[in-house]
Amino acid sequence: MEKKPKKIVWVNIIVMLVTILLFFVNSLSGLDNTVRTMKYSSRCAKDAAIWQSDLRSKLFHILKMDDLLANRESIILNPKEILSEDKGDYVLKEIEFNSTKDRRIRVIFTIPSKTKGTLPAVVCIHGHNGTSRIVYDKTSIYKGFAAELAAKNYVTIAPVVSQHEVYEEGRILMGERLWDLIRCIDFLESLAKVDKNRIGCAGLSLGGEMAMWLSAMDDRIQATVSSGFLTKMNQMEQNHCKCWKFPGLRELVDYADIYSLIAPRPLQCQNGLKEPLNDFTVALARETLKEIELIYRDYQRPENLALDVHNGAHEIDLPGLLYFINEHL
Repeated sequence: MEKKPKKIVWVNIIVMLVTILLFFVNSLSGLDNTVRTMKYSSRCAKDAAIWQSDLRSKLFHILKMDDLLANRESIILNPKEILSEDKGDYVLKEIEFNSTKDRRIRVIFTIPSKTKGTLPAVVCIHGHNGTSRIVYDKTSIYKGFAAELAAKNYVTIAPVVSQHEVYEEGRILMGERLWDLIRCIDFLESLAKVDKNRIGCAGLSLGGEMAMWLSAMDDRIQATVSSGFLTKMNQMEQNHCKCWKFPGLRELVDYADIYSLIAPRPLQCQNGLKEPLNDFTVALARETLKEIELIYRDYQRPENLALDVHNGAHEIDLPGLLYFINEHL
């Protein structure tokens, strides 16, 4: 048998080694190599509450919201009515109020027409490219859930969170979006008609993300519906707007940890069986839910966590939402 020259043999060996190395590099490239230092692990309820408090503090800091929280009482709402429409069962108003000392926001606000006593309220949140009115549109993917709630004697408020512009120097986009939602709760609490112990939130897509953030960071929210969003951050790195991502986030948490800040309060996540494979699939939702279940079990309230798997696509499951909100508010 003819022997190959030693030079050719060594070249072949080097090529083989490089091929193996590239294979492992490519295999590892899809893995989550972030630190996730605040990942939740099972513990007693007392320690779970300490973990939640610690993580909220860290998140508020990287969201650049510390000064807003510290000076919150000095930011007067000063609401002003822009217009009013009689919808029969309820009155729809467009109003504006101060979000910060230098910035006002405009929202849709509804109040039932013929009720006595205090009422529950829901912050209704749209997704990308949406407007505050879209959640009242029954022909949209939101199924008019805000209008349905308004007609069932809920006070509703719908802000705008679709902006991709940072309005104030020293802020970040997600922090400004979240602060506007927190101010919506402040406005609801300023109304004698609203029961402060029965305020919830619901949203789809970006609205589902912001419902997660609002309830996670503000424990005045007593029931949450996060539709079309339950997933992992790795999935959001591909084919999605990067407005979800900001410095310091992935070093601390994944979405399961943010959702875990809601425990033990009632949380329903909705994911459709017809979601595209590169979007918010049921399979990813179930994986993420397993992580969130840990803290609900630690609080001994597993019944307060639900995954609504429906037959639709990227849309609100209206019957599921209404049942959940009615059950818990």
